[in-house]
Amino acid sequence: MKWHKGLTGYGIALILIITLNFVLPRLLPGDPLLAIYGEEALLTMSVEQQVLLRERLGLDAPLLNQYVLYWRNLFQGDLGYSYYYKAPVTEVLLGALPWSLLLVGTSLFLSTWLGLVLGLESGWRRGKAFDGVLLTGIVLLGGIPDFFLGMLLLIYFGVTLQLFPLSGSITLYSSLSGFPLVLDILWHLVLPVVSLTLVRLSGIYLVARNSMIGTMTEPFVFTAKAKGLSGRGIRYKHAGKHVLLPVITQLGVGLGRLATGSLFIEMVFSYPGLGLILQKGLEARDYPLLTGTAIVIASGVLLGSFLVEIIYGRIDPRLKHAH
Repeated sequence: MKWHKGLTGYGIALILIITLNFVLPRLLPGDPLLAIYGEEALLTMSVEQQVLLRERLGLDAPLLNQYVLYWRNLFQGDLGYSYYYKAPVTEVLLGALPWSLLLVGTSLFLSTWLGLVLGLESGWRRGKAFDGVLLTGIVLLGGIPDFFLGMLLLIYFGVTLQLFPLSGSITLYSSLSGFPLVLDILWHLVLPVVSLTLVRLSGIYLVARNSMIGTMTEPFVFTAKAKGLSGRGIRYKHAGKHVLLPVITQLGVGLGRLATGSLFIEMVFSYPGLGLILQKGLEARDYPLLTGTAIVIASGVLLGSFLVEIIYGRIDPRLKHAH
């Protein structure tokens, strides 16, 4: 599969999402400005400010002209103005995005690595006590909602044992810098990452385990055993390469769930990422902030899926000739 064909598909999906983001508020009955900004925001604006805002958004112009202006603003990085934060939406989201990327990236790495390793070990020991206990435990964890597991960990490790902070990403008014600051960030990151990783672990683990069970019947595995190779060498050097492909597929499928799960985790732990921004936007009915956050999240998920598709093609060259 040519990478540019996949890029075209993801590009069309993004255009449709942004177009819906533009059209839906304007299809609502009543004043489009009211639909975009909400009643609470308009109550705080003077008549002059509302007129200026209408001119800026082109709401008095034909719909096609508004659409062109909307895209022009997007290309200029203008996602609107947040009346809750009293700042441009782009500026607010750029401040929160690094924290979300840190949380999602760390959880993605840990859940993929742990799921792959545990799946290989469990599939290799199929039917034994190790496999049974691990399978039962991980499946049970996978059935717990992200936010509920986060609250349990927060209550036990944060409130009862007081081992980890209850909220935030850094200790306020600590004036830390350098390596102590890094340790403080990691300390605040532990519970959110553990919550998100444990719930997302089951998908990767089950795919790796089932793939490992199927791979163990392949002729090359019997040949490796006949040559006297160690079990560890067979699992990771030979069988692991075959297990990796379906794991990457599961990784791409689960990106959307990972992104939405991180939003709830950030709300539970008051972690200053996009999830907390989304919560504040919902509470204040800050529609420009909500629509801007939706565009950023959708763009991130589509970009992640596209990168996974490229990685898959690199690992399995047969896909280059699939079309």
